[in-house]
Amino acid sequence: MSQKQIKEALGHIFQGIGMLQAEFSHRRFTIDGRLVGDIGEIIAAAEFDIELDDVSRAVHDGRTPDGRGVQIKATFQDHLTFKTTPDLYLGFKLFRDGTHEVIFNGPGRIIFDHYAARVGIGEKLLRFPNSVLRRLSADIPNALRVPKRSAAG
Repeated sequence: MSQKQIKEALGHIFQGIGMLQAEFSHRRFTIDGRLVGDIGEIIAAAEFDIELDDVSRAVHDGRTPDGRGVQIKATFQDHLTFKTTPDLYLGFKLFRDGTHEVIFNGPGRIIFDHYAARVGIGEKLLRFPNSVLRRLSADIPNALRVPKRSAAG
């Protein structure tokens, strides 16, 4: 790849970041930091009934209308990360075409309990396979999930 091609590709990336920042000014979308996480958070806020915190926090990224804290994680890979045990955990797999899949939507305690024997659970940032998280999420009742936004909302 030539320097010209690199410059053009980065120009497209930063143009996209600029578009996201113009629409969601409370997020930074730093390419070397939280870009994927910030994208996950705005997807969550658009699709689910969540009020995002203005400032990112360690345990929760936002709250549901009934006050439950929600941690939002996103990845382009085949695993999601988990450290502290949030009230609710919402995990997304992002795809290059702009689509996404909800991998996990439910109480963080379910993930913690499933991996309770894993060294570092609740203390260190750990990675868990999307396939396992998807399976854990499958039978969670809707009342225990992050609610979807209404069509009118």
